[in-house]
Amino acid sequence: MLGKGVVGGGGGTKVPKPSFVSYVRPEEIHTNEKEVTEKEVTLHLLPGEQLLCEASTVLKYVQEDSCQRGIYGKLVCTDFKIAFLGDDESALDNDETQFKNEVIGENDITLHCVDQIYGVFDEKKKPLFGQLKKYPEKLIIHCKDLRVFHFGLRYTKEEEVKRIVSGIIHHTQAPKLLKRLFLFSYAAAAQNNTATDPKNHTVMFDTLKDWCWELERTKGNVKYKAVSVNEGYKVGERLPAYFVVPTPLPEEDVRCFQGRGIPIWCWSCHNGCALLKMSALPKEQDDGLLQIQKSFLDGIYKTIHRPPYEIVKTEDLSSNFLSLQDIQTAYSKFKQLFLIDNSTEFWDTDIKWFSLLESSSWLDIIRRCLKKAIEITECLEAQNMNVLLLEENASDLCCLLSSLVQVMMDPHCRTRVGFQSLVQKEWIMGGHCFLDRCNHLRQSDKEEHQRQLSLPLTQSKSSPKRGFFREETDHLIKNLLGRRISKLINSSDELQDNFREFYESWHSKPTDYHGLLLPHIEGPEIKVWAQRYLRWIPEAQILGGGRVATMSKLLEMMEEVEHLQEKIDERHHSQGALPAEAPPLLRSSARLSSLFPFALLQRHSSKPVLPTSGWKALGDEDDLAKREDEFVDLGDV
Repeated sequence: MLGKGVVGGGGGTKVPKPSFVSYVRPEEIHTNEKEVTEKEVTLHLLPGEQLLCEASTVLKYVQEDSCQRGIYGKLVCTDFKIAFLGDDESALDNDETQFKNEVIGENDITLHCVDQIYGVFDEKKKPLFGQLKKYPEKLIIHCKDLRVFHFGLRYTKEEEVKRIVSGIIHHTQAPKLLKRLFLFSYAAAAQNNTATDPKNHTVMFDTLKDWCWELERTKGNVKYKAVSVNEGYKVGERLPAYFVVPTPLPEEDVRCFQGRGIPIWCWSCHNGCALLKMSALPKEQDDGLLQIQKSFLDGIYKTIHRPPYEIVKTEDLSSNFLSLQDIQTAYSKFKQLFLIDNSTEFWDTDIKWFSLLESSSWLDIIRRCLKKAIEITECLEAQNMNVLLLEENASDLCCLLSSLVQVMMDPHCRTRVGFQSLVQKEWIMGGHCFLDRCNHLRQSDKEEHQRQLSLPLTQSKSSPKRGFFREETDHLIKNLLGRRISKLINSSDELQDNFREFYESWHSKPTDYHGLLLPHIEGPEIKVWAQRYLRWIPEAQILGGGRVATMSKLLEMMEEVEHLQEKIDERHHSQGALPAEAPPLLRSSARLSSLFPFALLQRHSSKPVLPTSGWKALGDEDDLAKREDEFVDLGDV
């Protein structure tokens, strides 16, 4: 405007350059406007939840191509969660029905979900611990559910930065007392559930009546009984106050070995067979004590194994299945594939994506758990056998497999109320050590950081001439699609004939969603949560986009090919050669926005899903379909 105002009347008069220079960053122009809007945003608190600290004018970055764009809002920390209140949420405050089934929102992070906290100081990323001498200009939070949040603090007041950063570090990393956990304040403030019908509310399994109701629902009350021998936890802390045992078992036997070696009922099948679990007896070196244990187990075994009418198959999960250390190691490697901070790191890691994913062994662990659950289901459903899960404390893998089996076999467990009751029965009352496994009290924080920080997965940046397929095509096709995946598919040969027949027979019939449900356990069917990893590719963020997003990316690559063809034609024309026949015109490439299909945002992608050199490599030799190994469709992973 200043330039236009000083234009002279003469035609030859030069227009002077604007004399005004702005030293205000674009983000600072709207600061006051943002602060006013933030006051209208309401924080939704649960019963007993208290606000601890907050900071205004915080920028939540949009994770796309390392851009510095985002939305302003308020970052708050309560004794339950970290929440970002953006401007767009103020319009939703009056729509309470939208939140009635949500405990946390899209921009909420529960304190126990925080995995790592980093600060950016002069473009350098450092982990944050304890008391800080200098506060960061950017806060990065890695979550245990594979989310990553970036918050800019450059335009936040200094005092607010100190409060919010120190508060988040303290309440997520500092050791806690058990009574300081949020669940105690919530339990004291929340209203009691007055519902009396167990079908319409979560069964807590903290009374003898709840167990009797579950026995009656599953028709297990014919062979099993609920006992209160551990009422007040007089026998053992790992046992629930009330639980179910076989009817012939004397209650006095439960007191021996503090409840270890006792078959505890989990669930009964429609044919009368039951799923049981048992914690192992303590290991003894003394011959006399070993003989006492053997005699005790023989007596227990006779109460549940009475052929030919009742046959029990024992699954020893402590020695013949996965170890907890293997699971933890695989999960740590798998998690690092998703905790990526920028698009450069994403593309560097993506070069070795299949190799890193396969080397983590996480998908194979998922498959083995599903396979074991199907084996147990086959014993119960087809062979009419009781199954006894044996584990050291019966509180880790027993909880997992018994839950999977019940979800597969019991339609009630696939309802909202039924699933909540299942978690309460198998995990809460089952004695799973949440405090230790999830580190809720932050007692072993140092070891946890060392385990994660010692796992670098970012690969060195490859040469532009050697893309993904150039380096790994033969290795991928021959090994991954050939040996690796065929190993998962053909491993069914190792299974017993009756299991294979049971599995294939079920999948050959129409699915009954109110009856038995079995998952696919072939390699290509076990898919990773790709959207968490592909958040740097906007097309992957279109929920349900599917083939539409794929076609959009293919059109972009076709447009690149057309552009290269035009350059070749221009060079031939300049050298006097006849121009090649022009390819048919392609429609403009479109990146689909979140408003798809109601709007299209015309914008070119900065990078393709696969490096362009990879697609060039495909055309160097024979067609992929003519290669030695047969192509296997990986689906929509």
